[in-house]
Amino acid sequence: MRFTIKHEIKNRIRLHLPMKRMSFREADTFEYYLGTFPEIRETKVYERTADAVIVFDCDRERAIEIVKGFSFDTVQVPEKVFECSGRELSAQYYDRLVTSVLLHYGKRLIIPFDLRRLWVIAKTVKYVWRGLKTLKNRKLQVEMLDAAAITAAVLTGDYNTASSVMFLLKIGDILEEWTHKRSVDDLARRMSLNIDKVWLLTDDGEVQADSSEVRCGDRVIVRMGNMIPFDGEVVSGEAMVNQASMTGESVAVHKGVGMSVFAGTVAEEGELTVRVTQTGGCGRFDKIVKMIEESEKLKSSLESKAERLADRLVPYTLLASGLTWAISRNITKAVSVLMVDYSCALKMAMPISVLSAIKEASEYDITVKGGRFLEAVADADTIVFDKTGTLTKAQPTVVRVVSFDGEPEDELLRQAACLEEHFPHSVARAVVRAAEDKGLLHEELHTNVEYIVAHGIASEINNEKAVIGSYHFVFEDEGVHIPEDKRQMFDSLPDEYSHLYFAKNGMLSACILIEDPMREEVGSVVEKLREQGFEHIVMMTGDSERTAKKIASEAGIDEFYAEVLPEDKARYVEKAKSEGRHVIMVGDGINDSPALSAADAGIAISDGAEIARQIADITISSSDLESIVTLREISTLLMKRIRFNYRTIVGFNTALIGLGIIGILPPATSAALHNGSTVVLGLKSMTKLLPET
Repeated sequence: MRFTIKHEIKNRIRLHLPMKRMSFREADTFEYYLGTFPEIRETKVYERTADAVIVFDCDRERAIEIVKGFSFDTVQVPEKVFECSGRELSAQYYDRLVTSVLLHYGKRLIIPFDLRRLWVIAKTVKYVWRGLKTLKNRKLQVEMLDAAAITAAVLTGDYNTASSVMFLLKIGDILEEWTHKRSVDDLARRMSLNIDKVWLLTDDGEVQADSSEVRCGDRVIVRMGNMIPFDGEVVSGEAMVNQASMTGESVAVHKGVGMSVFAGTVAEEGELTVRVTQTGGCGRFDKIVKMIEESEKLKSSLESKAERLADRLVPYTLLASGLTWAISRNITKAVSVLMVDYSCALKMAMPISVLSAIKEASEYDITVKGGRFLEAVADADTIVFDKTGTLTKAQPTVVRVVSFDGEPEDELLRQAACLEEHFPHSVARAVVRAAEDKGLLHEELHTNVEYIVAHGIASEINNEKAVIGSYHFVFEDEGVHIPEDKRQMFDSLPDEYSHLYFAKNGMLSACILIEDPMREEVGSVVEKLREQGFEHIVMMTGDSERTAKKIASEAGIDEFYAEVLPEDKARYVEKAKSEGRHVIMVGDGINDSPALSAADAGIAISDGAEIARQIADITISSSDLESIVTLREISTLLMKRIRFNYRTIVGFNTALIGLGIIGILPPATSAALHNGSTVVLGLKSMTKLLPET
């Protein structure tokens, strides 16, 4: 691709492509292409001018080489990128804004005053009607202030002021809508382009594939704890499905053959084979937008307080305007007071602050479902960690398989992997990975599988009952016996590893030794969390006392609980809350779901069980627990910003009202300053909370 460089500084180039302008699709294609290179840190493409700004972390020559290698004809762009692009939306609002400005000032030059006066009177009716409609709810809202101000200006013959006020209100509405829509869509785009793996049922059996490869008519298998990836119809199996993300139902509903299921819902129990009727795309994007917009209903208490204040102040603004006119008999002063209200700024700046914080968190691979969860994180004094897959590495490894029934270790590992491959837990993935590394094929050997939460798996292999799981499940619940001649071998199993027991027909077949070392960053994260104000840092695990004590000691955690069940974790959270503590729960498995739900804010690890991510209020990256420290910092700074916005809005608008009462500010100036300050504060609320590094 040929291009010219228009401007250049260190590690930043602004270039121009050889065309007058690009289409939205072309601009998205070029931006997508540049974004596929890790050397390109940031890029912005301007379709109107066919320009692009690129910021790079490589040699200048490499950046130039990347741009030269671009061609519209050769770049393959996923359709999701175009469907979820916000470029056309921004262009629409920009055109609306420019058109409104040109029409407002253009008609003053072209249209005679008498016609303009009729035009103003006609438009006044619309604003009066909007104001009167608010009275149906028996509430005085900001629309009533606008209607009163415009009507007063028209009745006194000040048509220029009435026209200017309506123009400023229109500009304010466009900017507010644009700012809000951009905040929501930017966040939705960031969340919607994730590509997940799914299990496809083919003629050759089950195969794992990217969701982008799935087509309508394909059959997808969904097991307990997993999310249903597409809209479809159940062709076999039955399950209890949590549809809260789609319908708001708090109780799981039964799904069986012939029934419809929806993307984004989760199978809490059972197993389904679903024939896909609608694949991903803009429908998924729309669902995410809906989720984000609904998340704004989950407002923090500070947001709700600010909005309640905004509504309560409207009658006082009307009263102040009436008293001003009654005392001074000056309609201009009274209208100046009506031009100022607290509602616009408070109701715009607060949600945008939260949306911006949610978007900023997403840049650190943190997904937050609502403002009140950020407030919960900011207020929390207790944080509870699950151990396996949370404090320990997300990728535990199999060290050794110890055979107790004489079968080859590799054969036992193959059978164990066959059972474990369908279930979303880090230990299960370790077993599957160990089999794959040894080239052991583990095609479907078993029949129906039953997954017992926090314990293990029960099935049949070659007509033999097979169970795999914890000591409690295998030996106490299932009554498995240890071969008498292997008792000494069992007692000498090394303590430094976690033990996963595999049994067939009531006799122990193997013990799989799992190395599950603690994450390198845990110690520093725990220390930083203490510095951030957490008074209680707790670890809970279903593992043995010995293993739990070792990990807690290495992590610097004083309070820990071993051999706990899911209900024990939830019970601890409820007890801590009853004592007046604010609790965060961090986990990754199905067994953590009750505690995640019970906490003030539940945080799930991104590669954990789907049900955990669905129930959790926040999801963080599996790669680094530093995300929790970042989340706490963002949450704390957000609460400070909301308080600052609150004080600024009340103070500035009160000053404008005072200046209007004493006659210093005319109505048009009051309206301009009020709307201008609202937009400025809204834009300021969109800036990043954390300093650039």
